[in-house]
Amino acid sequence: MADEESPISLHTGEIIEPAKVEVGTSDNHWKIPEGTILSSAGTRAMAYLMDTIFVMGVLYLLTSILGGQAASIVQAFNLSLASSGGRGTALFIVDWFLIFGGNFLYHKHTGIRFGRSFAQRWFGIAVVREDGKTLTRKDWDVRAFRKMKYAIPGIGLLWFGVRDILLIRQRHTHQSSIDLVVGSIVADGSSLPPACRKHLR
Repeated sequence: MADEESPISLHTGEIIEPAKVEVGTSDNHWKIPEGTILSSAGTRAMAYLMDTIFVMGVLYLLTSILGGQAASIVQAFNLSLASSGGRGTALFIVDWFLIFGGNFLYHKHTGIRFGRSFAQRWFGIAVVREDGKTLTRKDWDVRAFRKMKYAIPGIGLLWFGVRDILLIRQRHTHQSSIDLVVGSIVADGSSLPPACRKHLR
């Protein structure tokens, strides 16, 4: 009588790690720390919008207190001011300098000090290097500088922002164009190993 084939088969191949499946990594590509959960495009977009509201709120308070309502940061969106000449044009330029500068300094220094922005902390997400290590000061400079493009009137969010959201959703590594330049990932902070999140505040 021929031996019947056993209904139970033993798997002798490589054990599949969930983290590798999530990002489609292999041994010759970068590895995220095991168990890391990458942040979604929607969560990242909400965090950025909250950060922008915070920065603009601080700028509004400062400029309103120092110069009155007529010199508040909202005048940056008064296009007629740009072509008025003299002090009006100067105010328009100064306002946009403050907006770009404020965004740059905010994202740079919250990153260096806390490992993420205030809104990213609120959502529980963290920015780390692809291998889970802490970003350097230079990395935060690059990230903050490149994030300034989102503040460009009109095309900032509608072009650069939407394009990066689509890129995050399409890539298995959930990286934006800024992440690809810096070599960073944005993840759920609680999913990172303790050694990779000890710098988070």
